[in-house]
Amino acid sequence: MKKTALLSMLLAFALILGYVETLIPLPFGMPGMKLGLPNLAVLITMYRFGNKEALTVNAARVFLSGFLFGNFSAILYSLSGAAVSFLVMAGCKKLSFFSVTGVSAAGGIAHNCAQLLVAMLVVQTRQTIYYLPYLMAAGCVTGLCLGLVAGQVLERLPDGGHTA
Repeated sequence: MKKTALLSMLLAFALILGYVETLIPLPFGMPGMKLGLPNLAVLITMYRFGNKEALTVNAARVFLSGFLFGNFSAILYSLSGAAVSFLVMAGCKKLSFFSVTGVSAAGGIAHNCAQLLVAMLVVQTRQTIYYLPYLMAAGCVTGLCLGLVAGQVLERLPDGGHTA
């Protein structure tokens, strides 16, 4: 029961961060670029509870955010990025030389690459590939920042945050 309540709070946290993210204008001129704030909740869930729970929170967040704040296109892009990002983060987490920050950075890069691939398929042009270096850099920077925050949060949890 306690676990369910904590996971529900993490999902609510992810939804709030997703909403806050929609309110932050980014001056980079890149269509659809976001900070990835909801990934903070996913990272905390992954390290606190495990991959299965993090996947559940991530998927629920994508669909609920899409229905609440977006549309079908938003769900399509977000789901592709979230799925690939999650797989990369789960794989990196298994490797002992990746910290929370490294896992997050890898996830940020993977998320942006997956979304760019979906954009290329949707708009049916390869021209969007020119965004790749900028999106990879942005994913790395935001992933590093979110990973640092997640690491600090996990350290401050009562059991050190590492139960999974």
